[in-house]
Amino acid sequence: MRIFRKGPGPHALPLAVVGLRLGNRFLDVGADAGALFAEMAGKVGLTGHACAVVGSDSAAVRVKAAAAKGGVLADVKVTAWPGLPVDDASVDVAVVDNTAGLLGSLDDAVRAHLAVEVLRTLRPGGRAIVLDRQPRGVLAALTGRGSAGWPAASVTAWLTSAGFKPVRLLAEREGQRFTEGWKPAGAPAPQG
Repeated sequence: MRIFRKGPGPHALPLAVVGLRLGNRFLDVGADAGALFAEMAGKVGLTGHACAVVGSDSAAVRVKAAAAKGGVLADVKVTAWPGLPVDDASVDVAVVDNTAGLLGSLDDAVRAHLAVEVLRTLRPGGRAIVLDRQPRGVLAALTGRGSAGWPAASVTAWLTSAGFKPVRLLAEREGQRFTEGWKPAGAPAPQG
C-alpha cells in the first residue's frame, strides 16, 4: 500500500509548457530525451501524429526504445542536419530539443537552414518551441555544468531570422528555458 502520493514526474514542466493536445501533429527535432518524446507522443494519441528527427542511428535506437516502453506510436527518422524529412505544412507543433546542445554544435549556415526547415514543416499558425537547459545555482554557473545551450537572445534571434512571428521567452524554470515562435497565419506556401 502506497503511503505517499506519487509526484508529477520529471517531465511535467515541459509537457505543460508545450501544451500538446489530442490530435496534434507533433515534430521533435533532435529528440535527445527519448522519455520526454515518448510522453509528448502519448499526449497526441492515436488521432494525432508524433515524429522524431534525430541526427544519428544511436539516438534513433534510444528514442524508439523509449516510445516502445511508453506504448506510443511514433515515427523516428534519422537525417543529416539541416534537412528535415517531413512534408511541408504538416505539423501543428515543432519542438527543437536543444537540451544536449544541438544548436550550438551546428555551424552558422546549417543552424540558419534548420530554422527555415522547421518553419517549412509547420502549418500556418503552427508554433515551434525550443527546449534548452540553463545552469542552476552559483556552482553550475561558475563551472558551466548544466549549460548546454545558448543565451536566450540567441535563440530568439535564431527563430526571428527564419520568419517566426512573434517570438517570446515562455519560461525559465527548474534549469530549463522555453522559447516559442509562431509561423504567421498568412505565410505563403513554400515553393518547391
